Amino acid sequence: MKAFLEETFLLESDTAIHLYQEYATKLPIIDYHCHLSPKEITEDRAFENITQAWLAGDHYKWRAMRALGIDEHYITGQASDREKFGAWAKTVPFTMRNPLYHWTHMELKRPFGIRRILDEQSATGIYSETESLLQQPDFTTRGILKKMRVELVCTTDDPLDDLQHHQKQAGQEDVRVLPTFRPDKAYAVDDLEAWNAYLDALSEVSNIEISSFYRLMDALESRITYFHEIGCRLADHGLTHLHFKLCSNIEINNLFIKMRQGKKPTPTEKEVFRYAVLIKLSRMYHARGWTQQFHLGALRNTNQLKLEQNGPDTGYDSIGDFPQARKMARFFNRLQATDQLAKTIIYNLNPADNEVFATMAGNFQEAGVKGKIQWGSAWWFLDQKDGMEKQLNTLSNMGLLATFIGMLTDSRSFLSYPRHEYFRRILCNLLGNDVEKGLLPKDEKWLGKLVSDICYHNAKSYFAFEETTIKKSKQPTT
Repeated sequence: MKAFLEETFLLESDTAIHLYQEYATKLPIIDYHCHLSPKEITEDRAFENITQAWLAGDHYKWRAMRALGIDEHYITGQASDREKFGAWAKTVPFTMRNPLYHWTHMELKRPFGIRRILDEQSATGIYSETESLLQQPDFTTRGILKKMRVELVCTTDDPLDDLQHHQKQAGQEDVRVLPTFRPDKAYAVDDLEAWNAYLDALSEVSNIEISSFYRLMDALESRITYFHEIGCRLADHGLTHLHFKLCSNIEINNLFIKMRQGKKPTPTEKEVFRYAVLIKLSRMYHARGWTQQFHLGALRNTNQLKLEQNGPDTGYDSIGDFPQARKMARFFNRLQATDQLAKTIIYNLNPADNEVFATMAGNFQEAGVKGKIQWGSAWWFLDQKDGMEKQLNTLSNMGLLATFIGMLTDSRSFLSYPRHEYFRRILCNLLGNDVEKGLLPKDEKWLGKLVSDICYHNAKSYFAFEETTIKKSKQPTT
């Protein structure tokens, strides 16, 4: 019987162990999608305690605590940091067979070196030990990133952001930090009051009066240009599904004016507007050589009372069952027809869509571009051992695993980087088991290349971040 979390954790064969130790474990990390704070990286924040570094903003842990019946006072409320950590420690034993149990103990092991099981009895000691470590100069945000061999971080940034912290990062090559353009609020027309206020702010920051649909797109393009100068090469969108609903230029502009006047759009009109914005944005990305990402399928903010009390992104979202295939195909086909389909990564939240997304990626590849359309790594609720294995197996069956660009954290926590280790161990175990069963030849050189490419080299080549030069750029002035 193996001990929990020993060096061969998740590795079930000698081949798997060898692949992981020789070809995966020492590789740097390119985290091409996360929600870390660029401000905290720039300022090299030192955390006072592990609650601030680990529990703040982590809705995975919050959901588990709520499921156990922990009072919100100890989750997002006014309890002290020590009390919140104690509530989490009480919860941890109940998370067995949830990925949180693995992640929790992997994140204590790296970077803290703590191998003890976290529970109510060990909580006080672990809190004090991590509190002491976090006071050391190499346990700041940048220090933690370097400990985890993080080479590059792509944050998620609104078009309104001035990116001042990214500019301050220029020249700091130990850990590069680049922005990602996330324009979701520009087409979030379910709440017209908030949408109109957002467009007013966009108008101010771009110095463009947004009086028509075309001026909206001019303002967004202005921000894309600004982001590009700061080194941005990625866009990201969080959607229930990709939209497709054609309309004339006159119709879309009339609809825009109607919504600017505060008149509520119909469901069909919302579809029309979102499609019109997204298709034009996609063409702008293509023109600049960017990669576009589409995170599809989340049913967000399901608990209205808790949304009002705690705000969005606090753990009240779930998997949605939205139709995906037909409109996605039509959206990509529209761009492909005019040779304006950028490199694209699609992520599904509903596991029922695995085969749909894997096969959709194969429809729009391009000569000379390795894996141009990617089916992204297992995301959010699927970001666990079973979900990763299913994603890797489905991708292997329906496409080319060898071209896959691998793992990301999608996290708000600086302690989440063991998720890359988790993914790498799972990948090596799948390949190692196939070798042991005679399903793959024991060709160490090729298998080692496959592992190292998926864990690091494919992403490095795909995004071509080395070609970016961050300019010291000024915001457009009003």
